[in-house]
Amino acid sequence: MAKTAKLASPVNPGAGAKEVLVIKLSALGDFVLALGAMKAVREFHPSARITLLTTPPYEEFAKHCPYFDRIETDGRPATMKATTALLSRIRKSKYDIIYDFQTSGRTKNYFTALSRAGKAPLWSGHHEKAAFFHDNPDRATMHSIDRLAEQLAVAGVAPDGRWNRQNFPKPDLSWVRPKLRDAPRLQPAYFGLEQPYMLLIPGASEHREAKRWPVERFAELAKRVADAGVTPAIIGGKAEGKIAQDILKLEKRAKSLVTRTDLFQIVTLAEKAAFVVGNDTGPMHMAAIAGAPGVALFATNESNPDHAAPRGARSPIINSAPTLAELEVDTVWRSILALGVLPT
Repeated sequence: MAKTAKLASPVNPGAGAKEVLVIKLSALGDFVLALGAMKAVREFHPSARITLLTTPPYEEFAKHCPYFDRIETDGRPATMKATTALLSRIRKSKYDIIYDFQTSGRTKNYFTALSRAGKAPLWSGHHEKAAFFHDNPDRATMHSIDRLAEQLAVAGVAPDGRWNRQNFPKPDLSWVRPKLRDAPRLQPAYFGLEQPYMLLIPGASEHREAKRWPVERFAELAKRVADAGVTPAIIGGKAEGKIAQDILKLEKRAKSLVTRTDLFQIVTLAEKAAFVVGNDTGPMHMAAIAGAPGVALFATNESNPDHAAPRGARSPIINSAPTLAELEVDTVWRSILALGVLPT
């Protein structure tokens, strides 16, 4: 009986790659936490044309991001016809390697469909037939940054074959202000803010009430902050409109910027904020990466801070309780005092 030929281990094309695809569809917090991995891909494939497959909410932000040459936003096609068109386009693009940073059921299905059509693309992700299969059984409970670092290492994108706690793909937002030429709309004065100010981030998933700190406690905190000589500025989307109104009814010295800030402005406001306080949500991750000190509020019945905590040069203090209804204002206030950022 003839011996079965041993298959050669896949090799990442590295600097020789001409076309690279990165897939990251959502959500905001996960998207910005993946920026470090995206930067690592850019540096590992310096001459490649790198395409990002994402969704419309991140198009404008991604277009300014220095890691990509093209942005495609139909990562979640709504119909079978649109899915077929997407897969056909990926196949025709003949990417040298595809990095699946979403690693969802949807993107695993994309790999399966592409593989059926012929030779499987060189794929980094969570699929047992991928060339670079991230098969850590604990991956679902890993912090996003750690999980992506390990996935990159499996694909050969790591110094000496691995990342460590001192050297890992850190998310970076320092490119935002220079990319937009420090435009007037990036300044606090554009919003009528004077320093010192802080950012209140009261939003969270609407369907997960336990992750939202009660409005009246945000209002009480805003009062203490204002009494200390710092303007509380509330940021968020349309869903936070009612929350902002309720806070303002109880503390008129607060200022609502709800629906007024885009992703770039969240970054640049955070850069100059005295500190931030917010729920476990995307803008809180952005603020931490931008370098703002702060306090992150976690409901441990909903998420584990070890797996989802914001990370930055000045990582926030974590205040947690089984539900945020159980977290007292005094606890959060003590953490703010511990930051040492209030005017003296």
